[in-house]
Amino acid sequence: MLEHLELFFKSIFIDNMVFATFLGMCSYLAVSKKVSTAVGLGAAVIFVLAITVPLNWLLDQYILQPGALSWMGPEYADYDLSFLSFIMFIATIATMVQLVEIVVEKFSPSLYNSLGIFLPLIAVNCAILGGSLFMQSREIATLGLATTYGVGSGIGWFLAILAIAAIREKIRYSNVPPALRGLGITFIITGLMAIGFMSFGGMLTGGDEETKEETTVEVQVTPTDDNTDLANNTKIEE
Repeated sequence: MLEHLELFFKSIFIDNMVFATFLGMCSYLAVSKKVSTAVGLGAAVIFVLAITVPLNWLLDQYILQPGALSWMGPEYADYDLSFLSFIMFIATIATMVQLVEIVVEKFSPSLYNSLGIFLPLIAVNCAILGGSLFMQSREIATLGLATTYGVGSGIGWFLAILAIAAIREKIRYSNVPPALRGLGITFIITGLMAIGFMSFGGMLTGGDEETKEETTVEVQVTPTDDNTDLANNTKIEE
């Protein structure tokens, strides 16, 4: 349980998709003009990452890794399909994005129209593919941890786009210098937020400190004349 919590908070605050690796910036900048559209796209990203990361973990563990096909028989143990990782991952992502697009169009046509072209573009959003590739490169051990990582990464991206959307709505009525209006001030705010998120880097490092070895000091007592006399007197009294 502790391992899941550590990975969950680390994927949100420390390894944030936007502020740590700057993935998914196209949708982050284009759809963050209004909070309502940012919430809709952020929820879609959470759903897609929560589904695709564990699915791609299963594909990686049982199909793509070297020797992953050994469950089919010993004659398949030498097969290596890792060169198909990108194709398989993108196919899984595109399928889930298509499902999200159908659901959003059915139940929220206004959100579907406001998101526009950026909803189907989640399929080629580098943050979505990055979640699966980071899962693969970090060798996440179990399906549960892969699901936790996918949900945490999605929530991290959601918080990033929600925060910048709220700020952009506020600064719309502020006295921003003409040269910085639009994307200029947005890039500056994003950089400052990324610096702020770097402060979370020390959240989970408390258990990594090396324990100090206890040192024992041996004290040697050299006999003196007083000690000898005291010992002799003790023997006489006995």
